[in-house]
Amino acid sequence: MITKIPKVLCGSPDSPLKIGDIEIQCYVLEDETRVLTQGSFLEAIGRARRAKGGQGASVDKLPAFLAAQNLNPFIDKDLKESTRPIRFKTDTGQYGFGYRAQLLPNVCDVYLKARDADALLPSQKHIAIQADIIMRGLAHVGIIALVDEATGYQEVRARKSLEEILERFIAKELQKWTKTFPDEFYEHLFRLKGWQYMPFSVRRPSYVGTLTNDLVYSRIAPGVLEELKRLTPKDSKGRRKHRYFQRLTEDIGHPKLREHLASVIALMKATTTWNPFYRMLQRSLPQYAQTIEMLLETEKGEPV
Repeated sequence: MITKIPKVLCGSPDSPLKIGDIEIQCYVLEDETRVLTQGSFLEAIGRARRAKGGQGASVDKLPAFLAAQNLNPFIDKDLKESTRPIRFKTDTGQYGFGYRAQLLPNVCDVYLKARDADALLPSQKHIAIQADIIMRGLAHVGIIALVDEATGYQEVRARKSLEEILERFIAKELQKWTKTFPDEFYEHLFRLKGWQYMPFSVRRPSYVGTLTNDLVYSRIAPGVLEELKRLTPKDSKGRRKHRYFQRLTEDIGHPKLREHLASVIALMKATTTWNPFYRMLQRSLPQYAQTIEMLLETEKGEPV
C-alpha cells in the first residue's frame, strides 16, 4: 500500500517559529498537521541537528532523544506513539522529515520531570535547560494567542498586518507617469506566447493586461493587486485612466516592482515556451494567497 505524502500548505524557511532566541522551522501540511522540521526540532532541544543514522532512522523506534533508559518512567504510551517522523513534500518539490508540533512541549515535559526527580544523566542536563527555556517561551506565547482568540483580535491582527503592507506599497497620491515596464518584458512575453511583437507599437492585446496582473502585481506583495484595482476603477469604456504603477510608493513599491520585473525577465530568458516559464514562476515567485504548484519527482529525486 502506497502512503500519500502530504504537501506543505503554509510555511516558509524564511518564517520560523521564534521562542526567545530559538528559531524552529515549521509548516502546516495540507491535512492541517502542524510539523516542526526534524533538524530544527533537534537543534531546539540541544541535540545534533541531523538525526543519528539519517533522516528516517527513528521511524520504527523511539528517537535518540527519548531512548535513554532513565527517561522511560516519564514517557507514556501516547507520547511513544507520537514520535514517528512525518515525511512531507515542500513547495520546492523536495522531501523533508518533521515531528508533530505537539511533540516539542511533550518532550520538554519528560526532561523537566526527570530533572525534578533527579533522574537525569550529566549528558542530558543541557537538554533540560533548553526544555525549561522552551516551556517558559511557549507559556508567554500561549497566553497571548489565547487572549487574541477569545477576544477575536486574531482577525483584527491579520487585517492590521495587511493594512501595514498596503500602506508601505500603495501611494496616497497618484505618482507622475514614468516608463516602468521595460520593452524587454513585453518582447519576451510575446515570444513565449507565440505572438508577433511590434517594438514601436503601443497597441497590445487586452489580454496582456490580464497577464501582467498575474505575472507581476499579484506576486509583489499580498493584497496589492486588489487595492490597485480599487483605487484605479474602469471608465465607461472599460479602461483604466491611470496605470497601476502610478499608485506605487517611490521608496518601497517601485523598487519592489523593478526587482520583481528583473526576476521575471530572467526566468523568461531561461525558457523557450510558455508552460515551462510559468511553472518556474509559480515555484520561485508564487502568487500570494494561491496554492503553489508542486513538482513531481522520480524515485531519484529528479523532476519529472
